[in-house]
Amino acid sequence: MRVAMFLPLRGRFRWALVGWMFAISAIAYLDRVNISIAGHSIQEEFRLDNIQLGWVFSAFVAGYALFQAPGGRLADRFGPRRILTLGTVWWAVFTALTALVPSGAAKALLVLLAVRFALGLGEAVVYPSSNRLVAAWIPSQDRGVANGVIFAGVGAGAGITPPLITYILLNYGWRWSFWISATIGLVAGAVWFAVARDRPGQHPWVSAEERRHIAAGLPPERTEDGPTRALPWRVILGSKDVMAVSLSYFCFGYVAYIFFTWFFIYLNTVRRLDLKSSSFYGMLPFIAMATCSPLGGWIGDRLTKRYGKRVGRCAVACASIALAAGFLALGTLAADARLATVVLAGGAGALYLSTSSFWSVTADLGGDSAGSVSGVMNMCNQTAGAITASLTPWIAAHFGWTASFLVAAALCVVGSLAWLVVNPERQLDMNTTGGFDKE
Repeated sequence: MRVAMFLPLRGRFRWALVGWMFAISAIAYLDRVNISIAGHSIQEEFRLDNIQLGWVFSAFVAGYALFQAPGGRLADRFGPRRILTLGTVWWAVFTALTALVPSGAAKALLVLLAVRFALGLGEAVVYPSSNRLVAAWIPSQDRGVANGVIFAGVGAGAGITPPLITYILLNYGWRWSFWISATIGLVAGAVWFAVARDRPGQHPWVSAEERRHIAAGLPPERTEDGPTRALPWRVILGSKDVMAVSLSYFCFGYVAYIFFTWFFIYLNTVRRLDLKSSSFYGMLPFIAMATCSPLGGWIGDRLTKRYGKRVGRCAVACASIALAAGFLALGTLAADARLATVVLAGGAGALYLSTSSFWSVTADLGGDSAGSVSGVMNMCNQTAGAITASLTPWIAAHFGWTASFLVAAALCVVGSLAWLVVNPERQLDMNTTGGFDKE
């Protein structure tokens, strides 16, 4: 019965897993962005100012950032199926606990900080686990599209959050938005555990033909039956390519988190759009992200097949992040609120054209340690997000919101230039420091 459900995907079951990772990615962002939409209600109930609310935002990102590399190592060691299932249960629990903080609680701010930090720890396993899945299931030449689809979930989840959370907030109160988000996460995790496996050879629904196709597209010595020893941290942290990609993803994360944390509030309080207009226009950057993420992956794969990874991965990322800098600089200077939103959304979309490049390159570099390599990279991304959540309102308070966006544009320039030194063909292995012991 269950096999029959997937007969239309016979020979392409790997894309069913990619599709469900898209869903999990969207739900993960629903669970993290809901607090920015409910932020004003939370501020009023707990008597928080913008700086304190920024601390709450940053607490999540701090936990999320700190556990990226360990989460990736867990995915490498125990497999993305189990680790991602555990993660969805964890984040559902702490999403619900956010709503259970009583309004009259002593030191409510500290409780919110602790709960959001713990939520970040659980969500940290999502993308390192997905990258470990991609490294085992997706041929190298198709990883741009696969990662583009997965990270389109970021835009989809963040995009549906403003109208969904606004509707629930207006009709049932902000706490219900967290309970509903937690329930959705639990269901997604249960489905994932039922249908996912760590490797194609472990799945009864994968045909022999599909297994051969996947194995043929994996890098040398990285087939599904190849070596599984984890790369030492000194090899990963000593790689110029990993460090350059991580620097660029730090810059990417700083910019992206402006949209995830402060953009809705910016539209509502700075651009003077009402709640309903803010929820509508607040969707535009996330629609752009959801559209441009798979588009960037498709472009990257096409160029990779024709010109190689330096063009298909590095050049695409370099150009798109530079384009994002231009959109951000122009958007913040627009006088009309709606025009500014459209231009800034263009910046978010341009930024997300580069997403698949980051994750495809780290999957290629890391192989069986793709979770660890991408965890290091994403730790830098999320560290930047934690900085953004608190630094953006500080810059705005002292120098204005235009300065906040111009700082983001300058970091896009840095992130674009970092790709010039990346060589995606240099696979990480122990040979650089002595090699695996071959038996």
